[in-house]
Amino acid sequence: MDTFVIQVEHLRKTYGNVVAVDDVSFQVCPGEIFGMVGPNGAGKTTIIECCEGLRRPDRGRVRVLGMDPQSEGHDLRERIGIRLQGALLEPRLKVWEALDLFSSFYRRAVDWALLLETFGLSQKRNAAFAELSGGQKQRLLIAMALLNDPELVFLDELTTGLDPHARRAMWALVRDIRARGKTVFMTTHFMEEAERLCDRVAIVDRGRVIAVGSPEALIRDLVAGSRLVFRANRRFNVEMLRAVKGISRVERIGERVIVYGKGQGLVGEVVSALNAYGVPVRDLRTEQSTLEDVFLAITGREVQG
Repeated sequence: MDTFVIQVEHLRKTYGNVVAVDDVSFQVCPGEIFGMVGPNGAGKTTIIECCEGLRRPDRGRVRVLGMDPQSEGHDLRERIGIRLQGALLEPRLKVWEALDLFSSFYRRAVDWALLLETFGLSQKRNAAFAELSGGQKQRLLIAMALLNDPELVFLDELTTGLDPHARRAMWALVRDIRARGKTVFMTTHFMEEAERLCDRVAIVDRGRVIAVGSPEALIRDLVAGSRLVFRANRRFNVEMLRAVKGISRVERIGERVIVYGKGQGLVGEVVSALNAYGVPVRDLRTEQSTLEDVFLAITGREVQG
């Protein structure tokens, strides 16, 4: 029995002179929500499509549920569920027709009527795909990915284009999929989404995996300290805080000031320094480090969507 649900070793994929994926290796464990996170164009979709068998790698080894996605793709697709990025259906296709049609593609399929109820689509049974909201379309596409009761579910950029309420509803669905005993492999360029949902993440940038681990461990190991945020008037100058012990960086954007540092006395030290200069501050608060900070610490730049 294989230890890993997915095992990727030294994966490489190019398109002409463009290297989309460059020597990528990682593993996905049974029963976890594994996230591949990074900016648009980082290579996430190419990596997940190589795992799904939709793209052929130029080099490297890929095993999914112990099978080669290329040579054993037909059997593999009976055991995995795929929700593709930007997937669309024929606009006039009704919800029940889509589920009934796609269930016929599998040797063994669950009762799609139960999925209608589970995903809150019973009232939309006879609605055409074009009549659904963005969140309803996503729920239908996820339901279709579960028609064959898969062991492993691929979700590529699940919440792109959704409003905050619909995005959080999708998060609940992903957790429910994992609660059913399935493994989830998802990609996203939203760092907050990966931090909220994933047991482990692989951070991808420019075709390479630059860090792998739980969000908590990556934040703890790669980002020192926290942030102190406040608003100050134009009398404030970042040089006022350069000598404060524990500060690693100070940024100013208009009236908003962000102080990066570590140490239990950081807040008191900063406030004392500002008082000494006679600079009043407003809206002072501390913020914990995030995966955004991890990406910045490793690459030296912020994530761009």
